[in-house]
Amino acid sequence: MSTAICPCGSGNLLEVCCGRHHAGHPAASAEALMRSRYSAYVLGLVDYLVETTLPAQRGGLDVEAIRAWSLSSTWLGLEVEAHELLGGQPEHAFVTFTARWHDEGGEHSHRERSAFVQADGRWYFLDPTVQVTAGRNDPCPCGSRQKYKKCCSSYF
Repeated sequence: MSTAICPCGSGNLLEVCCGRHHAGHPAASAEALMRSRYSAYVLGLVDYLVETTLPAQRGGLDVEAIRAWSLSSTWLGLEVEAHELLGGQPEHAFVTFTARWHDEGGEHSHRERSAFVQADGRWYFLDPTVQVTAGRNDPCPCGSRQKYKKCCSSYF
C-alpha cells in the first residue's frame, strides 16, 4: 500500500483519492474530476487528461504540448474555490480553482472557472481552447441528443 499523499490537496492518500480515478473509477463530481486532472498534470498522466476531455474535443488537443507542460513544471498546489452544480439533462457544472506551478520562467498562478458535463455516467472537461464544430441546431457533441444551442453551447 502506497503512503503518497494526493497532489490535489485533499490530504488523502493518492490511491484512495485521485489514484482511483486514474485507475478507471469514474469521478463522482466535476470537482473530483478537476482535482484528478490536476493530479494527472503533477504525475505526468497525459493519457488520463485526454480521456477526461469531452470525446468530441480530443482530436483538437495538442497532446505533446500538454505532455511538455506537465513534465517541465514543478507543481506547487491547487486551491478549489467553488463547485457549482448547474443541473439539467445532461448535468453541467463549473469548478473555480487556482493552480500554482514553477517552470523555467519562474513561479506562476492560474485562476480558472472550468466547465464540465456528465455524459454516460462520467464527467468530462469542456476544453475552452478546443473549438467545437457544431452549429446551433446540430446535435450537441456531448452526446445528449439535444441541440447544441440547448446544451453545451453556453459553456464553451
